[in-house]
Amino acid sequence: MNQEVAKKRLSSEERQEEIIRVAVDLAAEKGVDNVTTQNMADAMHLTQGAIFRHFATKDDIWVAVMQWIRERLMNVLSKAAADATDPLDAIQRMFLAHIAFISKHPAIPRLLFSELLHKKNSKLRHLIQEIISGYEARIAGLLEAAKSQSLVSADLDSKSAAVLYIGMIQGLVMQASIFSGKRSLLQEAEKTFPIFLYGIRKRSNAA
Repeated sequence: MNQEVAKKRLSSEERQEEIIRVAVDLAAEKGVDNVTTQNMADAMHLTQGAIFRHFATKDDIWVAVMQWIRERLMNVLSKAAADATDPLDAIQRMFLAHIAFISKHPAIPRLLFSELLHKKNSKLRHLIQEIISGYEARIAGLLEAAKSQSLVSADLDSKSAAVLYIGMIQGLVMQASIFSGKRSLLQEAEKTFPIFLYGIRKRSNAA
């Protein structure tokens, strides 16, 4: 069967999904700021016109990409936490699952922290803020649950600890990018997270 004929039989939703996945792959390869709709069209063996039949503008593609990331990341985190034995175990499982997700999709940090995208598109900026704020709130909620179970210090600032949690992920990703293969993102995460746990766990009163 001719490839173009097969492509034309995709539903609108399937084509949009394909465009989103191609955009993510290209962002990993070229960097977010360097990806054009012509790049996307070439990768899919389509015309730019075919791309714009599904998204009015390139910014709309990036918004759809961010929504795609949010949906999949939240699913990954929920599955990771589902088998946890307690709130701290859930947080650790989520942390390592998030790192694994980034390892599979290295373009995600570039998309989340692209200064050009933030400046150009307020809708995209607000969406990214919602993703990060919602994630922080979820971690803070687990920390409050851990506090109620006396697993962490009673005076722990859960919100600030959640910000630190997100910051650890950002820092690990940045270092992995800087050292470009010389440091394993997952291995560094496995060494770093116990330090976070040590800092927030409830201390014994015994001398």
